[in-house]
Amino acid sequence: MIEIRFHGRGGQGAVTSAELTALAAIEHGKYAQAFPSFGPERRGAPVMAFVRVSDEPIRTREKIYEPDIVVVLDPTLLDIVNVVAGLKDDGVVVLNTTKSAKEVRQATGITAKLALVDASKIAIETLGVPITNTTLLGAMLKATDLLPPSALEGPLQVRFGRIAGKNIKAFQRAYKETIIKE
Repeated sequence: MIEIRFHGRGGQGAVTSAELTALAAIEHGKYAQAFPSFGPERRGAPVMAFVRVSDEPIRTREKIYEPDIVVVLDPTLLDIVNVVAGLKDDGVVVLNTTKSAKEVRQATGITAKLALVDASKIAIETLGVPITNTTLLGAMLKATDLLPPSALEGPLQVRFGRIAGKNIKAFQRAYKETIIKE
């Protein structure tokens, strides 16, 4: 089973990212579940969302404490949330950043495999808004063998309808531009 934790701020699409990942996995013949973790927070407050993907039925429903993958939609969260808490030794951190791997490691102490992309820039240039959720899904799929990139196109089409083309373009661009550092 692969467990993923998304960190974002209210309104950035972390919950949508989790749902899209689960839908893509299910359409690809896997078992999956997605669920958010937030209270009465306002827009902009830190939120988490979780995804489990497996080849076998998933029986657990608890929060994910030891993720295989952590996706960070907003780099300012690195200063206020321990996004790598519980990350497995062979885990991956997918990060929206303009910094190099060396700069990220020096600033945060993260030693895990990194997948870095300027998702904010891609989102603004492609979507016209700084919402990085679909962009970071492209980075996540490049950094892992969770699903083939084509698996997300159907769920993106259904979720975003007439603006799906822009989201698919942002997703594909991030997939190409993501830098992976062990």
